[in-house]
Amino acid sequence: MEQFTAILWKEWALFRRRFADITLSALTGPLLYLVAFGWGLGGAFQADGIPYTSFVMPGIIAMNGMTQGFTVIANDINMSRVYQKTFEAVMISPVSMPVFTLARITANVLRCLYNAALIIAASFLFSANLRLDWYFLLLLALNCAVFSAIGFIAGLLVDSHADMAKVSNFIITPMSFLCGTFFPLERFPPLLQKIIGFLPLSQAVTGMRAGAKAGPVPLLALLAWLALLLPAAITLCKRSE
Repeated sequence: MEQFTAILWKEWALFRRRFADITLSALTGPLLYLVAFGWGLGGAFQADGIPYTSFVMPGIIAMNGMTQGFTVIANDINMSRVYQKTFEAVMISPVSMPVFTLARITANVLRCLYNAALIIAASFLFSANLRLDWYFLLLLALNCAVFSAIGFIAGLLVDSHADMAKVSNFIITPMSFLCGTFFPLERFPPLLQKIIGFLPLSQAVTGMRAGAKAGPVPLLALLAWLALLLPAAITLCKRSE
């Protein structure tokens, strides 16, 4: 437990030092989406029987959790392992790799939740009607955890910063636009709906948009993704020793 809290404290110290930069970077992209889709399209039409601003807001929050969850930890692990060589210090330290993996992913999830809180606060400026219940918050945390685990794995496997950008372009960017973030999945052909609906972001967006009425499927799907990814991340980290 001491190792876990020590790593969290280190990440907290880095967060405090870069607080202003983290806050500004967390708000810039989502605010642009909010201005474009909130003021630009929000009052123009409805989606699924609700104002478009209220429809798109859960998607923007989930998408931001995905991008921040993946990008921050993936780039940090990759840079420290390939370029800065500071990852080697972790390998020879008394910290166990499972504890290191879980602590880094947990710290990244907490940072993503902070980013989400900023976006949720900003959403009130655009009169978005969010279902902020326990189900919404749990799905948000699981979504951040799933993509933090994916980012951790990518940081361990990819051997250059340029290749990391390719991973983001081929995995994260397509999910941003195809997983129901900006329009209903029902617009896709039935077969494509099933394929896209399997992706973790689709489950997160669906559940966060519908609230507890979405039922247990999105929750169980994200838990299944996390149960698959966490052992993979721990195993890869052990192999890096």
